[in-house]
Amino acid sequence: MVGEEAQFVIATHSPILLAFPGAQILQFQDGAIREVKYNELEHVNLTRDFLANPDAFLRYL
Repeated sequence: MVGEEAQFVIATHSPILLAFPGAQILQFQDGAIREVKYNELEHVNLTRDFLANPDAFLRYL
C-alpha cells in the first residue's frame, strides 16, 4: 500500500491531535464552518498558557 493516502474526520479539542502534521483544522462556530490555523485555536492557547503557569489557573480551584 505504498503511496496510498488516508483521510480521517476527527472531532476533538486535543491540542496534541490538532497538531498532527498536515492536518486541516475546521472550526464550526455560529452556524459557519471555516478553516483555522493551529495557533488561532482557543484550546491550544489555553493549554499553552496553563502549561506555562499552572499556578495562575489552579488558584481558582
